[in-house]
Amino acid sequence: MGEKKWMDISQPLSDNIGHWPGDTPFRYETAFTKETTGSVNIGRMMTSLHTGTHVDAPFHFDNDGERILDMDIGVFIGRARVVDVSTADVIDAKLLENLQIGDVERLLLKTAIPNIPERFPERIPLLAPDLAPFLAERGVVLLGVDVPSVDQLDSKDMETHHALYANGISILENLMLDKVDEGEYELIALPLPLKDGDGSPVRAVIRPL
Repeated sequence: MGEKKWMDISQPLSDNIGHWPGDTPFRYETAFTKETTGSVNIGRMMTSLHTGTHVDAPFHFDNDGERILDMDIGVFIGRARVVDVSTADVIDAKLLENLQIGDVERLLLKTAIPNIPERFPERIPLLAPDLAPFLAERGVVLLGVDVPSVDQLDSKDMETHHALYANGISILENLMLDKVDEGEYELIALPLPLKDGDGSPVRAVIRPL
């Protein structure tokens, strides 16, 4: 039996990808063509750091928080568990306790929101702040979700972001999990080395264990 293949669970970055209302949309262009330079095509892009599949650095919601390059890179590589919570409108500690998630370092939540990169959702399930201490007790260092945020889309207090940070849990958002079964995987979701970044796009990939 051959080695199991990696699956890309990232939103493809394109000019029609959905983005936070009022934020910088993604744009790509071939700034210099091979015909112009005589040798190569050279592209350039403009984007918010929170468009598509991305990691939040604590500085995103805390002026004293870590920037991307301050974060432990090992958090974004290793064993992960995908859990289906698509029947729930509220995802809290009680729900995950009932699901008996066990001990896990990286938890990826598959919600009911369809993975349509071109469409920014109008609403998402509520991820309750009490998730944070519950997950920390089980050794979780990374929470991944297939929606744009771990807080409600109109949140100003960012309570769940702050709770996760206070409990040492990093945040990975806008995954593509619709075609992924529950189970154990190896995850790689490396942010770019942006020294002052409050977030970073990632290429998130998994393969079954």
